[in-house]
Amino acid sequence: MSTVLLINLSYVIAAALFVFGLKLLSSAATARRGNMISAIGMLIAVIVTLLDQAIVEFQWILLGVVIGAVIGALGARLVAMTAMPEMVALFNGFGGLASLLVGWAALYEHQLGLFTLITVALSILIGGLTFTGSMVAYGKLSERISGKPVLFTGQQVVNGALVLAILASAAMFCMDPADHTWLYVLIGLSFVFGIMAVIPIGGADMPVVISLLNSYSGLAACAAGFAIGNMILIVAGSLVGASGIILTQIMCKAMNRSLTNVLFSGFGSASSGGTAIEGEVNPIDPQDAYYILEAASSVVVIPGYGMAVAQAQHAVKELQELLEENGCEVVYGIHPVAGRMPGHMNVLLAEADVSYDLLLEMDEINARMPTIDVAIVIGANDVVNPAAKEVEDSPIYGMPIISADQAHTVFVLKRSMASGFAGIDNPLFFKENTRMLFGDARESLTQVIREFE
Repeated sequence: MSTVLLINLSYVIAAALFVFGLKLLSSAATARRGNMISAIGMLIAVIVTLLDQAIVEFQWILLGVVIGAVIGALGARLVAMTAMPEMVALFNGFGGLASLLVGWAALYEHQLGLFTLITVALSILIGGLTFTGSMVAYGKLSERISGKPVLFTGQQVVNGALVLAILASAAMFCMDPADHTWLYVLIGLSFVFGIMAVIPIGGADMPVVISLLNSYSGLAACAAGFAIGNMILIVAGSLVGASGIILTQIMCKAMNRSLTNVLFSGFGSASSGGTAIEGEVNPIDPQDAYYILEAASSVVVIPGYGMAVAQAQHAVKELQELLEENGCEVVYGIHPVAGRMPGHMNVLLAEADVSYDLLLEMDEINARMPTIDVAIVIGANDVVNPAAKEVEDSPIYGMPIISADQAHTVFVLKRSMASGFAGIDNPLFFKENTRMLFGDARESLTQVIREFE
């Protein structure tokens, strides 16, 4: 078997492993195995590419592998679950930066044709905007910068002029690639464009932005693959880009909003808060909560970012086991955009060894909600907000929500009456069947567990 045939066969095997692994990622029960299969495919692709390109200075490659492995292992072990969204943003950003550097490096390999120059320009543009856009997303998610949209007069005009400048500099670069002045201008404009694209987006829309930036990082890798003529990089980038945009569309549908609305509406700005909700709340203490739960035959837990902040997932699992021992059915209602990244709640509950079979999607749990005795809402403020159905001037009106208000009794675990990440008041807090259990979610649940014990 010739070397070329062996290399191409290895690329086909790696691509097949990518596709199969991606398929397994569609289910929480098989996601870990899918991740491992995809990682094996990437290992094969990297090794074959190094052999194909006849790279001799392997000591630098090995040094990079060791450094990357150490950083990855430390990140996996030390980064808190609450910081996973911003960590994903960093992954997206550095993936985009890597594609930018690969495209840039392609200029020094050989004489390039027009098509290759265009792919180099695309890898630089998409990679650059992905990097800086992801850094802004990281800042918003980690609350190092304000999560509110940054809007100013003439913003669309500035962005339009920026796009024209990018097109002009890309054209000049393709016409005269030997003059790197336009290359540096294109890199700088791509960085600026990434910042300008993300700062108008509110923190509540960050899950959509994360999946969109993930798609961008894949597209940048695909363009870099064309630039250097690497088939497996094209395949991998295409898969990431396609899956990211599909996930983005799914999440937009879950919010009943278009991608254009997410990117340009400035959702979460001071002017988008809607009508203030007034009324009286009904607080409850852990002992009274125990009495209600002890008599319940069905309970649904609706988790949100508040559960991640309190690290309450293990307490939730312990309460679930106590309720099941008492003859109560316990399930979990998962909204597609709960938390601050796609699948955030699934990851948290998986960490606590909650069975995948108990995680019900929004439509499935809503059909059962009128028969549920107790709905326990843990920090999921915006995805259970009845204003989406009842308040026509609310910015989330028409957004599909988990109908927690239809349960016989609702427990809302919150530290205070503050609004959620979207900055919108929640009429659920004032419903007659709602009881507010104030305090840290993990401590509140622990006190309820003690009552059971």
